Amino acid sequence: MRHVPVLTSSILLGFVSLIGATSLQVSPAAAQSTLFKRISAQSSGDGPLSAAVGGATSVPYGWVDFCHRRPKECKVPALPATNVKLTAQNLRILKRINLKANNSIKPVSNFEHWGTMEDHWDYPVDGKGDCKIYALYKRKLLQEAGFPRQALLMTVVHDLDNEGHTILTVKTDKGDLVLDNLVDEIRPWNATGYYFVKRQSQQNPNIWVSINRRGGTPKTLTNVAKLVD
Repeated sequence: MRHVPVLTSSILLGFVSLIGATSLQVSPAAAQSTLFKRISAQSSGDGPLSAAVGGATSVPYGWVDFCHRRPKECKVPALPATNVKLTAQNLRILKRINLKANNSIKPVSNFEHWGTMEDHWDYPVDGKGDCKIYALYKRKLLQEAGFPRQALLMTVVHDLDNEGHTILTVKTDKGDLVLDNLVDEIRPWNATGYYFVKRQSQQNPNIWVSINRRGGTPKTLTNVAKLVD
C-alpha cells in the first residue's frame, strides 16, 4: 500500500486550530468507567510494552479529508490521556471486534475502491476497503462498546514489506496493543516487526505525534492473555 500523503506545516496548523477550538457535547461516562485508567497527560512511563512518542508531526491527508467529510467525528474536545485497563472482559471485547471487522470487510486497494491514488479514509459503507477502513471501523465499534477514544489511536506504520500500512493502537495499562487487518491475533506493538511512523495524540485525535522506531520482531503467536490481571 502506498505511503499516506501528508500536509504542509502551514495547512496543518490551520487545521489543528480549526478543529481544536471546536468541541461537541460528549458523555464522560466511558472515560470515568472503572474499566479504564486515567493517566497523566505528562506521563511517558507506560511500561516496556508502550511505544515512546516524540513531538507533533504532519497529519495524514486521509484523516484531514475524513474530517472534512465527517466533521462531527473530529470536532471533539481535548481530553486527558486514558489507558484501557486490560481485564479479561476488555480483552474479549477487543478480540471480538477485531475479528468482526476483519471478517466483515472485503479487502480492496484504495485505487480499486475509490478510483484515486489519494488516500481516502472512511467507514466500510459498502463493505469494502483497505487498512484505513478496517482501523477506522474498529475504532468506531470500540467507542460504541464504551472504550475511551483517547486510548484508540490510528497509527501509520511500514509493514514487513516496507509498505505503508495503517493499524489501530489500543493503549492499555499493560502496554500498546495492535489491531491489524493483516493478522487476526491481537499483538503487543513490539511483536509486530513493523516500523512505527506516527499516530494520533491521546489527548487530541487531530494532532499526530512521531514514533519512528521498530516494533520488535514479528511474532504471529503471542499470548496477550498473560498480560491480563
